[in-house]
Amino acid sequence: MADIHVDIESKAQKEATGMPPMPPMPPMPEPPKKKIISIDMKARKTLAGDIMIPDHADVDVVLMLKTGKIISFPKEELNDIAYGAQNRLFKHLSKKGIIIPDSIQGGHVYGSLEAQMISSEEYNTVNLAIINISKWIDEEKPYFEFGDEYEEMTSDRFTDPEDEESTELGEVPHDDTKGTLRPGYNYGPYWQNYTY
Repeated sequence: MADIHVDIESKAQKEATGMPPMPPMPPMPEPPKKKIISIDMKARKTLAGDIMIPDHADVDVVLMLKTGKIISFPKEELNDIAYGAQNRLFKHLSKKGIIIPDSIQGGHVYGSLEAQMISSEEYNTVNLAIINISKWIDEEKPYFEFGDEYEEMTSDRFTDPEDEESTELGEVPHDDTKGTLRPGYNYGPYWQNYTY
């Protein structure tokens, strides 16, 4: 960065006023070249300038910059799994001092939860919120990675079972009647179920 000093007053004006010339401005410090922190996370900006984070398996998180709110939405449908993830998110942000704990409430959209971010003149609240949400997602990743692996294992067990869990076609003999619903006997054993 070059040190540039502009001398507006002429030499004759300085002598006429009797004031000493102004000392040159000290050079501005250069911004640090090394990144302080780097995170890897899926995020995008909306047309309104809000930040959407869809990186979690069960919930989407939105930082509304104009209102200073953090809102979480269930991805598919509201259930115990999505609500548990929302609850853990806002507990985490509350412990880290990012949100006002008593501002946690249901949002305007069904199944959403929202909270007010704490405003600060000393720190960049939005950056701290993004960093802490990223840390929370990293803590949650083993949980939903296990769920994905379990579903894949269950699917493999049904589509490609082990030898001891499967039978070849014809290995189990066929009977004419099996089970309780016998052909030609429409009511079966349940014909008196209206009495219970």
